[in-house]
Amino acid sequence: MNMETNEHIKDDVTVTEVAENAPATTAVPLRKAVFLDRDGVINIDHGYLHQPEQFDFIDGVFEACRHLQNLGYLLIVVTNQSGIARGYYTEHQFALLTSWMKQQFAAQGVKIDGVYYCPHHLEKGDNPYNIDCDCRKPRPGMFNQAIREYGIDPAQSMMLGDKAADMQAAAAAGVTRKVLVLSGQALSDEDKQQADEVWPSIHTALTAVEN
Repeated sequence: MNMETNEHIKDDVTVTEVAENAPATTAVPLRKAVFLDRDGVINIDHGYLHQPEQFDFIDGVFEACRHLQNLGYLLIVVTNQSGIARGYYTEHQFALLTSWMKQQFAAQGVKIDGVYYCPHHLEKGDNPYNIDCDCRKPRPGMFNQAIREYGIDPAQSMMLGDKAADMQAAAAAGVTRKVLVLSGQALSDEDKQQADEVWPSIHTALTAVEN
């Protein structure tokens, strides 16, 4: 799917991303960012959740994100959402949940700068979502779009994810610090080798990220 689309759903959320006031051109100097997977990093992964009552935040996520924000990092969510392709929920429902999630962060003094999502799945998706896209992790399309739109320097940035595909997508986009958290998917030793660091959860950022 073309990730440059300007089609809107609700409250300035686009078909393939959810972001507020993304700059149209690259900023100078380039900025640093933390790329965050959603399920398993921000919230407990209950599987294909799409309503606020299903959404349980990981302990310490607000404090960790506030700490990262105070260090000057943009907070960019990059999430595969194949539940859309499978027909479990709609893009509109995802947009509503995203708006709610961002409001919860805002109430804790944290701004989520952008949310990018992939609604596709080649094998298990329904038409028109069953395509071989460049945005589904482990491909780096969501990262590359955010890097362009926010003027991000991937060499100064980091990825927090809970699966090997997150690490692979970040590496393909040039993100140099790749962190797996143990608060989501079960990880094999091979998965852990894809990361530079392994943390119990995002809360570790309070002590592991100093600049």
